[in-house]
Amino acid sequence: MRVLKFGGSSVGSLERISGVVQIVKEQLDKDPRVVVVVSALGGVTDDLIRISQKAALGDTSYQQELVQLQDRHRAISTSEAQNDQIDKFFKKLNDALHGVMLVRELSKRSLDFIMSFGERLSAYLISEAMKPSIPSAIFLDARELIQTDRNFGAARVDYKETNARIQKYFADCAFVPVVTGFIGATKERETTTLGRGGSDFTASILGAALHAQEIEIWTDVSGVMTADPRRVPQASPIPQMSYQEALEMSHFGAKVLHPPTIAPALSQKVPIRIKNTFYPKAPGTLISAEPQNHDSLICGISSISHVALLRVEGGGMVGVSGVAMR
Repeated sequence: MRVLKFGGSSVGSLERISGVVQIVKEQLDKDPRVVVVVSALGGVTDDLIRISQKAALGDTSYQQELVQLQDRHRAISTSEAQNDQIDKFFKKLNDALHGVMLVRELSKRSLDFIMSFGERLSAYLISEAMKPSIPSAIFLDARELIQTDRNFGAARVDYKETNARIQKYFADCAFVPVVTGFIGATKERETTTLGRGGSDFTASILGAALHAQEIEIWTDVSGVMTADPRRVPQASPIPQMSYQEALEMSHFGAKVLHPPTIAPALSQKVPIRIKNTFYPKAPGTLISAEPQNHDSLICGISSISHVALLRVEGGGMVGVSGVAMR
């Protein structure tokens, strides 16, 4: 079994979704058991956050932005039946936003529920786009599988319950599920999110629970780069790296992989491969327990922008408690 995760840049239009469908078809030729995890369409999560904040302020212009967001999803639809389903999603979303506007309050719980619509819409549309060539494709809401605590905004996963649910569901699964990334649910069925970039995390949770052959993270770059290509034009993809190297690079600024993604895969030694949706033949980066040795002493260089270092010194600080804290 392979778990394939596609980010927002990979599913932003009908043309790009067609590319995703082709990639999945090619994977099915190699392995009949494939799980697909998807993010919201590019930029949609940020749009939902902004719309929610406007509603909380009583700014009714959020309604026009919501209509534009609905039109964007309808543009990817290919049938009236799909349009009807999109309209149902947006009816529930509009009801939630109207409640936020009435009470003039945006709680973390409400925001998680509102943000969940991005992945739910994306997974539904992509599953429908797959059906003409992959009839076994189905929409799967991750809230049915991933149980979390009530730490809304960055929920912690209950791995014992989650793994049991995943293994039970997939024991007799003869379909190609298209799973909502980023979201889970509490045992009381409240919607939660796993933190920004959480769709990678979802793929890793599924891959580890299912002891997948590989977890593939499909994005818009050809792997983890030796440095930020926006700052270092000659940066190149790293062919192989260890879990520890990937964890350190992602934690200290490399944006290609969400840091918590590593932990579930590492626990079961499931390799992670970073691939480029727009150049699928590129080998990408393989992250595993036993990578080949690098030609260079240094694996890669990560960077974090907008950091300031302040130095305070002087004789007046000697023996005076509380200076550093102030």
